[in-house]
Amino acid sequence: MEDVVIPYELPETENHSFFFIDQYIDTRLEAKLHRHDAWELYYVVQGRGARMAGDTLLPFTEGNVTLIPPSMHHHWNYSPSSADEKGHVHYRMVAFKHSFVLNCMETFPELRNRLTGMTFPTEALTFGTASSRLIRHSLTKMDGLDELGRLCEMFRLLPILFTASDYTFVGKPMRIERDVRRMQQICAYVMAHYIHPISLDDIATEIGMNRSAFCSYFKRHKGMTFSQFVTRYRLDTACNLLTHSQNSVSEICYLVGFQDVPHFVRVFTKEKGMSPGRYRKKH
Repeated sequence: MEDVVIPYELPETENHSFFFIDQYIDTRLEAKLHRHDAWELYYVVQGRGARMAGDTLLPFTEGNVTLIPPSMHHHWNYSPSSADEKGHVHYRMVAFKHSFVLNCMETFPELRNRLTGMTFPTEALTFGTASSRLIRHSLTKMDGLDELGRLCEMFRLLPILFTASDYTFVGKPMRIERDVRRMQQICAYVMAHYIHPISLDDIATEIGMNRSAFCSYFKRHKGMTFSQFVTRYRLDTACNLLTHSQNSVSEICYLVGFQDVPHFVRVFTKEKGMSPGRYRKKH
Protein backbone atom coordinates (compact mmCIF):
# COMPACT_ATOMS: atom_id res chain seq x y z
CA MET A 1 0.00 0.00 0.00
CA GLU A 2 1.35 3.43 -0.96
CA ASP A 3 2.25 5.93 1.78
CA VAL A 4 0.44 9.24 1.72
CA VAL A 5 2.32 12.52 1.82
CA ILE A 6 1.07 14.37 4.90
CA PRO A 7 0.30 18.10 4.63
CA TYR A 8 1.93 18.98 7.95
CA GLU A 9 0.71 22.03 9.87
CA LEU A 10 3.41 23.74 11.91
CA PRO A 11 2.49 24.77 15.48
CA GLU A 12 0.58 28.03 15.85
CA THR A 13 2.80 31.03 15.14
CA GLU A 14 0.20 33.82 15.32
CA ASN A 15 2.23 35.75 17.89
CA HIS A 16 5.62 34.78 16.47
CA SER A 17 7.49 35.50 13.23
CA PHE A 18 8.85 31.97 12.95
CA PHE A 19 8.89 28.58 14.69
CA PHE A 20 11.92 27.26 16.62
CA ILE A 21 12.23 23.92 18.38
CA ASP A 22 14.97 22.08 20.26
CA GLN A 23 13.66 18.52 20.11
CA TYR A 24 14.52 15.20 21.73
CA ILE A 25 12.33 12.51 20.23
CA ASP A 26 11.94 8.75 20.00
CA THR A 27 13.01 7.57 16.56
CA ARG A 28 9.62 5.88 16.08
CA LEU A 29 7.74 9.16 16.56
CA GLU A 30 9.54 11.35 14.03
CA ALA A 31 7.25 12.72 11.28
CA LYS A 32 6.67 10.55 8.22
CA LEU A 33 6.87 11.92 4.67
CA HIS A 34 5.33 15.38 4.89
CA ARG A 35 5.37 18.92 3.54
CA HIS A 36 4.52 22.39 4.81
CA ASP A 37 4.39 25.94 3.48
CA ALA A 38 7.61 27.11 5.13
CA TRP A 39 11.37 26.96 4.82
CA GLU A 40 12.80 24.34 7.17
CA LEU A 41 16.32 24.72 8.54
CA TYR A 42 17.23 21.45 10.25
CA TYR A 43 20.33 20.71 12.35
CA VAL A 44 20.98 17.11 13.45
CA VAL A 45 22.51 17.36 16.92
CA GLN A 46 22.51 13.61 17.61
CA GLY A 47 21.47 10.77 15.35
CA ARG A 48 21.98 9.40 11.87
CA GLY A 49 19.81 7.83 9.22
CA ALA A 50 18.45 8.61 5.77
CA ARG A 51 16.77 11.77 4.55
CA MET A 52 14.32 11.95 1.69
CA ALA A 53 13.99 15.46 0.23
CA GLY A 54 11.94 15.80 -2.94
CA ASP A 55 13.20 13.13 -5.33
CA THR A 56 16.42 12.27 -3.47
CA LEU A 57 17.32 9.78 -0.75
CA LEU A 58 20.65 10.33 1.05
CA PRO A 59 22.13 9.30 4.38
CA PHE A 60 22.73 11.96 7.04
CA THR A 61 24.84 12.06 10.18
CA GLU A 62 25.36 14.12 13.31
CA GLY A 63 26.15 17.75 12.55
CA ASN A 64 24.29 17.82 9.24
CA VAL A 65 22.58 21.15 8.45
CA THR A 66 19.97 21.14 5.69
CA LEU A 67 17.58 23.72 4.24
CA ILE A 68 14.29 22.41 2.80
CA PRO A 69 12.27 24.78 0.54
CA PRO A 70 8.56 25.41 1.17
CA SER A 71 6.16 22.68 0.03
CA MET A 72 8.90 20.13 -0.67
CA HIS A 73 8.14 16.57 0.48
CA HIS A 74 10.67 15.40 3.03
CA HIS A 75 11.27 12.79 5.70
CA TRP A 76 14.00 12.27 8.30
CA ASN A 77 14.30 8.56 9.05
CA TYR A 78 16.59 8.00 12.06
CA SER A 79 18.37 4.74 12.77
CA PRO A 80 17.34 3.43 16.23
CA SER A 81 20.97 2.46 16.88
CA SER A 82 21.96 6.14 16.75
CA ALA A 83 19.66 7.12 19.65
CA ASP A 84 20.86 7.89 23.17
CA GLU A 85 20.31 5.67 26.22
CA LYS A 86 16.68 6.86 26.41
CA GLY A 87 16.01 5.97 22.78
CA HIS A 88 15.99 9.62 21.70
CA VAL A 89 17.61 11.52 18.86
CA HIS A 90 18.14 15.28 19.03
CA TYR A 91 17.67 18.05 16.48
CA ARG A 92 17.14 21.81 16.33
CA MET A 93 14.84 23.25 13.69
CA VAL A 94 13.65 26.65 12.51
CA ALA A 95 10.67 26.99 10.17
CA PHE A 96 9.68 30.31 8.63
CA LYS A 97 7.34 31.43 5.86
CA HIS A 98 8.79 32.94 2.72
CA SER A 99 6.69 36.02 3.45
CA PHE A 100 8.78 36.48 6.62
CA VAL A 101 11.93 36.86 4.49
CA LEU A 102 10.24 39.26 2.06
CA ASN A 103 8.76 41.35 4.87
CA CYS A 104 12.14 41.61 6.57
CA MET A 105 13.77 42.69 3.32
CA GLU A 106 11.07 45.31 2.81
CA THR A 107 11.36 46.67 6.36
CA PHE A 108 15.12 46.56 6.91
CA PRO A 109 17.37 48.11 4.22
CA GLU A 110 20.42 46.49 5.81
CA LEU A 111 19.00 43.03 5.11
CA ARG A 112 17.63 44.06 1.72
CA ASN A 113 21.10 45.25 0.68
CA ARG A 114 22.51 41.79 1.47
CA LEU A 115 19.79 39.77 -0.25
CA THR A 116 18.75 41.91 -3.24
CA GLY A 117 19.52 40.18 -6.52
CA MET A 118 20.00 36.71 -5.06
CA THR A 119 17.92 33.77 -6.28
CA PHE A 120 16.13 31.70 -3.65
CA PRO A 121 16.88 27.99 -4.06
CA THR A 122 14.13 25.67 -5.25
CA GLU A 123 16.10 22.54 -4.30
CA ALA A 124 16.96 21.21 -0.86
CA LEU A 125 20.57 21.88 0.09
CA THR A 126 23.07 20.81 2.72
CA PHE A 127 25.63 23.34 3.89
CA GLY A 128 29.39 22.88 3.89
CA THR A 129 31.78 23.08 6.81
CA ALA A 130 32.06 26.86 7.18
CA SER A 131 28.38 27.75 6.87
CA SER A 132 27.28 24.73 8.92
CA ARG A 133 29.48 25.87 11.78
CA LEU A 134 27.89 29.34 11.79
CA ILE A 135 24.36 27.94 11.54
CA ARG A 136 24.89 25.38 14.29
CA HIS A 137 26.24 28.15 16.54
CA SER A 138 23.16 30.33 15.90
CA LEU A 139 20.66 27.52 16.46
CA THR A 140 22.42 26.43 19.64
CA LYS A 141 22.46 30.02 20.87
CA MET A 142 18.73 30.38 20.12
CA ASP A 143 17.92 27.64 22.59
CA GLY A 144 18.99 29.89 25.46
CA LEU A 145 17.40 33.13 24.22
CA ASP A 146 14.01 34.72 24.71
CA GLU A 147 11.71 35.49 21.74
CA LEU A 148 13.30 38.84 20.93
CA GLY A 149 16.79 37.36 21.15
CA ARG A 150 15.82 34.60 18.74
CA LEU A 151 14.47 37.17 16.29
CA CYS A 152 17.77 39.04 16.38
CA GLU A 153 19.56 35.76 15.72
CA MET A 154 17.31 35.15 12.70
CA PHE A 155 18.51 38.43 11.19
CA ARG A 156 22.03 37.02 11.39
CA LEU A 157 20.96 33.67 9.95
CA LEU A 158 19.06 34.80 6.85
CA PRO A 159 22.07 36.19 4.94
CA ILE A 160 24.03 33.02 5.72
CA LEU A 161 21.25 30.76 4.46
CA PHE A 162 20.64 32.58 1.20
CA THR A 163 24.10 33.83 0.24
CA ALA A 164 26.31 30.89 1.30
CA SER A 165 28.40 29.36 -1.47
CA ASP A 166 29.50 26.16 0.32
CA TYR A 167 26.48 23.95 -0.19
CA THR A 168 25.42 20.83 -2.05
CA PHE A 169 22.00 20.30 -3.62
CA VAL A 170 20.33 17.26 -2.05
CA GLY A 171 16.84 17.11 -3.56
CA LYS A 172 14.72 18.42 -6.42
CA PRO A 173 10.98 19.09 -6.00
CA MET A 174 8.51 16.56 -7.36
CA ARG A 175 5.31 18.00 -8.74
CA ILE A 176 3.18 14.92 -9.39
CA GLU A 177 1.62 13.35 -6.29
CA ARG A 178 1.55 9.83 -7.71
CA ASP A 179 5.25 9.97 -8.53
CA VAL A 180 6.01 11.28 -5.06
CA ARG A 181 4.31 8.29 -3.50
CA ARG A 182 6.02 5.86 -5.85
CA MET A 183 9.45 7.32 -5.25
CA GLN A 184 8.80 7.27 -1.51
CA GLN A 185 7.96 3.58 -1.76
CA ILE A 186 11.11 2.89 -3.75
CA CYS A 187 13.33 4.83 -1.32
CA ALA A 188 11.72 3.23 1.72
CA TYR A 189 12.27 -0.22 0.20
CA VAL A 190 15.94 0.52 -0.50
CA MET A 191 16.44 1.86 3.03
CA ALA A 192 14.95 -1.32 4.48
CA HIS A 193 16.71 -3.82 2.20
CA TYR A 194 20.01 -2.33 0.96
CA ILE A 195 22.04 -4.65 3.22
CA HIS A 196 20.80 -7.59 1.10
CA PRO A 197 20.65 -8.11 -2.67
CA ILE A 198 17.65 -6.30 -4.23
CA SER A 199 16.31 -7.77 -7.46
CA LEU A 200 14.49 -5.74 -10.09
CA ASP A 201 11.59 -8.18 -9.92
CA ASP A 202 11.22 -7.63 -6.16
CA ILE A 203 11.19 -3.83 -6.32
CA ALA A 204 8.94 -3.79 -9.39
CA THR A 205 6.44 -6.04 -7.63
CA GLU A 206 6.62 -3.85 -4.52
CA ILE A 207 5.27 -0.84 -6.42
CA GLY A 208 2.91 -2.72 -8.72
CA MET A 209 4.78 -2.58 -12.03
CA ASN A 210 6.38 -5.16 -14.27
CA ARG A 211 10.16 -5.23 -14.53
CA SER A 212 10.42 -3.53 -17.92
CA ALA A 213 7.99 -0.73 -17.04
CA PHE A 214 9.76 -0.13 -13.73
CA CYS A 215 13.20 0.17 -15.36
CA SER A 216 11.90 2.70 -17.88
CA TYR A 217 10.01 4.64 -15.20
CA PHE A 218 12.95 4.82 -12.80
CA LYS A 219 15.49 5.85 -15.46
CA ARG A 220 13.13 8.56 -16.72
CA HIS A 221 12.57 10.07 -13.27
CA LYS A 222 16.02 9.64 -11.71
CA GLY A 223 18.34 9.84 -14.72
CA MET A 224 20.09 6.61 -13.66
CA THR A 225 19.32 2.92 -13.45
CA PHE A 226 17.92 1.42 -10.27
CA SER A 227 21.16 -0.54 -9.82
CA GLN A 228 23.16 2.70 -9.98
CA PHE A 229 20.81 4.29 -7.44
CA VAL A 230 21.24 1.42 -4.98
CA THR A 231 25.02 1.42 -5.44
CA ARG A 232 25.17 5.17 -4.82
CA TYR A 233 23.10 4.82 -1.64
CA ARG A 234 25.33 1.98 -0.41
CA LEU A 235 28.48 4.00 -1.11
CA ASP A 236 27.10 7.13 0.60
CA THR A 237 26.23 4.99 3.62
CA ALA A 238 29.74 3.49 3.53
CA CYS A 239 31.22 7.01 3.55
CA ASN A 240 29.25 7.84 6.68
CA LEU A 241 30.41 4.66 8.39
CA LEU A 242 34.03 5.29 7.39
CA THR A 243 33.80 8.77 8.89
CA HIS A 244 31.75 8.09 12.01
CA SER A 245 32.37 4.46 13.02
CA GLN A 246 35.30 2.25 14.01
CA ASN A 247 34.22 -0.62 11.75
CA SER A 248 36.89 -2.02 9.46
CA VAL A 249 36.64 -1.63 5.68
CA SER A 250 35.72 -5.29 5.30
CA GLU A 251 32.98 -4.97 7.94
CA ILE A 252 31.58 -1.88 6.24
CA CYS A 253 31.60 -3.71 2.91
CA TYR A 254 29.07 -6.25 4.22
CA LEU A 255 27.14 -3.74 6.35
CA VAL A 256 26.20 -1.72 3.25
CA GLY A 257 25.23 -4.68 1.09
CA PHE A 258 28.34 -5.60 -0.90
CA GLN A 259 29.16 -9.28 -0.96
CA ASP A 260 32.84 -9.12 -1.89
CA VAL A 261 35.52 -6.84 -0.37
CA PRO A 262 37.76 -6.45 -3.46
CA HIS A 263 34.68 -5.58 -5.55
CA PHE A 264 33.57 -3.06 -2.91
CA VAL A 265 37.01 -1.41 -2.91
CA ARG A 266 37.06 -1.21 -6.72
CA VAL A 267 33.57 0.32 -6.96
CA PHE A 268 34.24 2.73 -4.08
CA THR A 269 37.56 3.87 -5.57
CA LYS A 270 36.03 4.39 -9.01
CA GLU A 271 33.07 6.42 -7.71
CA LYS A 272 34.80 8.40 -4.96
CA GLY A 273 38.22 8.87 -6.55
CA MET A 274 40.06 7.22 -3.66
CA SER A 275 40.12 3.97 -1.73
CA PRO A 276 37.99 3.46 1.40
CA GLY A 277 41.10 3.57 3.58
CA ARG A 278 42.26 6.85 2.07
CA TYR A 279 38.77 8.30 2.38
CA ARG A 280 38.76 7.48 6.11
CA LYS A 281 42.14 9.14 6.65
CA LYS A 282 41.09 12.25 4.71
CA HIS A 283 37.83 12.68 6.65
